[in-house]
Amino acid sequence: MNSATASPTPEVLRDRMVDRVVANAHAGVPGAGRVAQVMRAVPRHQFVPEASLEDAYGEGAVITKRGADGKATSCASEPGVVGMMLEQLRLRPGQRVLEIGAGTGYNAALLADLVGPGGQVTTIDVDPDVTAGARRNLDANGYQHVKVVTADGVLGDPGRAPYDRIILTVGAWDVAAAWREQLHLGGRLVVPLRWRGQTRSVALTHQGDQLRADSLKLCGFVPLVGQGGEHAVFLDDDRQVELRWDTDQPIDPEHLAGALAGDRIDVWCGVTVRGDESFDGIWLRLTATEAGTCRISADRAAVDRGLCAPAVPSLTAALAEGDSIAYLAVQRSNGSHELGARGHGPSGQAMAERLCDTIRAWGLDRDAQPGLVIYPASTPDTDLPAGMVVDKPHTRLVLIAP
Repeated sequence: MNSATASPTPEVLRDRMVDRVVANAHAGVPGAGRVAQVMRAVPRHQFVPEASLEDAYGEGAVITKRGADGKATSCASEPGVVGMMLEQLRLRPGQRVLEIGAGTGYNAALLADLVGPGGQVTTIDVDPDVTAGARRNLDANGYQHVKVVTADGVLGDPGRAPYDRIILTVGAWDVAAAWREQLHLGGRLVVPLRWRGQTRSVALTHQGDQLRADSLKLCGFVPLVGQGGEHAVFLDDDRQVELRWDTDQPIDPEHLAGALAGDRIDVWCGVTVRGDESFDGIWLRLTATEAGTCRISADRAAVDRGLCAPAVPSLTAALAEGDSIAYLAVQRSNGSHELGARGHGPSGQAMAERLCDTIRAWGLDRDAQPGLVIYPASTPDTDLPAGMVVDKPHTRLVLIAP
C-alpha cells in the first residue's frame, strides 16, 4: 500500500479530533490551551480498544456497556463535551480531583495530565465492570497513580476529601450533599444537571451555604444510577405524543387528557434562525420564568397527521398548566426558520403568547443566560433570592432571569 492510500495514523486522527473540538465555539476550548494539549497527547483509542479508530476519534460518544433494556450505561463521552467540561473545571497543577463516573478511564487520564505529578485524581463508579475496565485501561497507559474506586458516586469518596475540584461524567438529577461537603470552599463542581426536561453542564463554585453557577452548557449524559425525578404520560390514545415533567411540578395529566384533540392556536413571533443555529437557549430562559416548563415529544406519525408538531419532535420545550398546553414550533420563512408556539386548550393561546415573549427576549440577546444558585433543601424561602425555585430532594435551585 502506498502513502497516498494509507489509512491515517492514530496521531493524525487524534489531531483532527482536537481540531474539531477547538473549532466548535460551543465547546470553548482554546487551541493552545492546556485542555487541548492533553487531548492531543492522550491516546483515546487505547481506552476504547473494541472501537474502530474512526469511531474512537469521531465526533460521537463510544458506548462501552448497555443494560438489559439496551440503553447505554457507560460510554466514552463526545470529545467536544469532554473538552467543554474540562474547560469549565479550570484545573490547575497540583490540585486534588474527584471524578464521579469512571467510564473508560479516558477522562481520568486527561485529569491526571492536567493536575500533573503533584496532583491527585480519584475516579469512582458503582459498577464493578466499569471500574475494572477503567483500571485496566489506566494501567496499560501509564496512569497507575490514578485511584479507581467501586462505590456509590452519590456518597463521593470521603477518604481522600476535601477536593479542589469535583466533576461528574454522568447525568445527575440532583446535587448530592456529599459533593458540596467534600469540596473545598472556593472549589469548583462541574455536573451535568437535569431540570425541566433539559440537561446542562453546570460549573459551580462552593461559596459556603450555596453553590453559584458561572457557566451553563447544553449536554447529554448517561444518568447516575439511583437518581430520578420525572413523570411521563402519553397525551393521546395512540401513545404517539409524550409529556415529561418534574416531580415538584403540580401538573395533572388527567386535566391534560384530550387537550391536543381540540383547536390549535399558532402564534408566530418574527424571530428567525438559520438551519444550523441552535435555539436551546429559549428552553433555558423558560426555566427561569415559567413554572410550567416541561418537555414534549412526538412520533413521526403524530407529526404527519397534524396532531402535534414540536420544533424538535424528539424533545421540545413546552408549557403545561391546568387543562392547556403550549410548545415551541418552527416554520419555513423566506429561506430561514421562524420560531413560534402552538397552544391547545382553553388557555392555549395565552400560553403560546407567553412562550413567544420568551422567544423575543432570547432573540434580542441570544447569549444571555439566567443565573443559577443552589442551596440545601432545608433552606427556607426567606433565605432565597428572588427567582424561580426548582425543588429537588437534596437542594433548591434558584434561577434568576437574565
